[in-house]
Amino acid sequence: MTMTGSSPAQYTKEQAGESVKVAIEVGYRHIDGAAMYGNEVQVGEGIRCKIADGTVTREDIFYTGKLWNNNHDPERVRIGLEQSLRDLQLDYLDLFLIHTPMGFQSGDNLFPTDENGKAIYHNTDIRDTWKALEACKDMIDQNSPKLLEDPVLNTVAKKLNRTPAQVALRYLLDRGVVVLAKSFTPQRIKENFQVFDFELNDEDVEALDGCNKNLRYLTMDVWSDHPNYPFHDEY
Repeated sequence: MTMTGSSPAQYTKEQAGESVKVAIEVGYRHIDGAAMYGNEVQVGEGIRCKIADGTVTREDIFYTGKLWNNNHDPERVRIGLEQSLRDLQLDYLDLFLIHTPMGFQSGDNLFPTDENGKAIYHNTDIRDTWKALEACKDMIDQNSPKLLEDPVLNTVAKKLNRTPAQVALRYLLDRGVVVLAKSFTPQRIKENFQVFDFELNDEDVEALDGCNKNLRYLTMDVWSDHPNYPFHDEY
């Protein structure tokens, strides 16, 4: 199970760090973070705290970071990576993704290398991206249906005496989907991990399959000038 480190506007950066501690105590071992979330300092503190108290080792944690848009140029990729490492105060990231990889072609090499093929390191600071997180709220259609209020999902949850979130998580896990569970409430963090002691039968799965609306929650209007807009490839 994965705990994502993104922070909704109503939560503080410090709460992100505390939530990471709770998640690790519960059993989460994959932390999904990003420079754009603006809280890698606090998330790193949470991870290091649980390493220091013996709950986990660094090798137990799989940390995913992401390269934000201001560092897409090849000579700036290492800059973004090094900044995340400094903020997290970790020696390495387990996975480093491009946050919004639109426009890249297969085989594009973003990491500058020397004549021996070794990545070239840089050191500098990047701008604060907290405001970028706030701006992203405008990318969500506020009239979109609320998943956890879906009547079919709630019917299955009631039958199984589980929360709608638990049923949704189990449904995705059974399909082999990597799930990013996000919560800043300790009880919900714990509940979201309690999805391995029940099963969905064929009837449940068929009912949930029928909920698909082929809906994209992110409208992506900010990238309306992109040649692939509106990004309606099947997903």
